[in-house]
Amino acid sequence: MTLFTRRGAILALAMTAGLATGSTGAAADYPSKPITMVIPYRAGGSTETMGRIVADALGAELGTKVVVKTRPGAGGAVGATEVAAAEPDGYTIMFAASSSLLWPPLTQDVAFDLDSFQYVAKVTEYQQAIVAKADAPFDTLDELIAQAGDTKLNFADQSAMSRAYINYIGKERGVEFTGIPTKGGGEMVPFLLGGKVDFAWSGGVHNRYGDKIKVLLSMNAQRLLASPDVPSIGEMFGVSMPSQAVIVAPKGIPAEVVATLESAIEAATKDDEVVDMVTNKLMFPVAYLGSEAITAEISETAAGLQAVVAATQ
Repeated sequence: MTLFTRRGAILALAMTAGLATGSTGAAADYPSKPITMVIPYRAGGSTETMGRIVADALGAELGTKVVVKTRPGAGGAVGATEVAAAEPDGYTIMFAASSSLLWPPLTQDVAFDLDSFQYVAKVTEYQQAIVAKADAPFDTLDELIAQAGDTKLNFADQSAMSRAYINYIGKERGVEFTGIPTKGGGEMVPFLLGGKVDFAWSGGVHNRYGDKIKVLLSMNAQRLLASPDVPSIGEMFGVSMPSQAVIVAPKGIPAEVVATLESAIEAATKDDEVVDMVTNKLMFPVAYLGSEAITAEISETAAGLQAVVAATQ
């Protein structure tokens, strides 16, 4: 089955379908036991660190323990597969980057697709960008493209998805770039600052380096919080990278449970420790959206991702 052949009809009805399960006594008593929050990445990264703080705040709001379980592997697909197959009772949820739900079904042989989940809420937006060293001889994406027309530029390549988007930009503008593999932002930054690459994709780590790194393009649909004068890939190319940090559950979760989780997650995003972690330490915006709104936003992001994959694979 092609993930996007029924995109308009399915995702337009995703909220309705996801909430169609009838009321049960168990749903009315929810939660009556601890909840497992799967985070499909290794410990120590920004999502896992943020997820533990969110889990504590969410548990306090729900009056139960929210136990974090890391299930790394295959770009998030291992954890997503586990959650997609779990009982849709609200006791297994996942906190993850939306890319872990969108990218694997298009590029890997996985046992889930975008419609395997109920999208409960968005917590924040990763601040993804194309960045360069502060003294690079270009200050905008257009200037970078102009230089790439004369000299082939290389970039810090963190993942297949970031590579696809950068190649998409190059194809749209008629230039080619050379990707230099790097292991996450921790390796990207010294490559960039040390002059080993001309520019890089960043998931947000550039925010920690002040005037040492400049932003050339927001890779989100909108402009970035810290770089409001820099255009977005959405403005320039009509596509965007999946940027949402979301909480999802297996499809079929009861309506009462979704409503309970939505309310608790919204309250948790206002918790002092969560706000401090997200805005002060990670320098991301708190950007809560409920189930209906995040389902629509994911649908739009998915359509853009499909276009990028079709053009670059």
